[in-house]
Amino acid sequence: MRPAALDWSVENCTIARAMEILGERWTLVVLREVFTGVRRFDDMRVRTGIPRQVLTNRLASLVEQGLLSREPYREPGSRLRHEYRLTEKGLDLWPVLVAVLGWGDRYLADAEGPPLSVRHRDCGAEVRAELRCADGHDVSRSRDVVPSPGPGARRRTP
Repeated sequence: MRPAALDWSVENCTIARAMEILGERWTLVVLREVFTGVRRFDDMRVRTGIPRQVLTNRLASLVEQGLLSREPYREPGSRLRHEYRLTEKGLDLWPVLVAVLGWGDRYLADAEGPPLSVRHRDCGAEVRAELRCADGHDVSRSRDVVPSPGPGARRRTP
């Protein structure tokens, strides 16, 4: 049986476009750091072990893509430096990081448990990613979803 998905093109796929920005390992690590409040280059480098040039490149790319902004700061007696803050576009990735964290916690955590937990500030309960359709129904299994061409899909020509 021929999958219906073969009838439309994926040339303009937004998943592929997103992965061009997010697909390198260190990119999500940098975003994790900024989401957890680590915003300064030296703090990120020491905490993560990311090579200096790799971190420089990742931060520049995330700024260029509009996920982070560079904000100046100056410690007393020191030169002007920059810290990195999430933009609205960057903040919108929070559910993605929570979903990746949940998947990693389920399948990759050490025996003593995951090293990072995210909790609701108001009540302290653990936060996790959940899917709902536009009508508000929970979608808990991948088999409950039917992929279909979106408004930007292009019909494939044989």
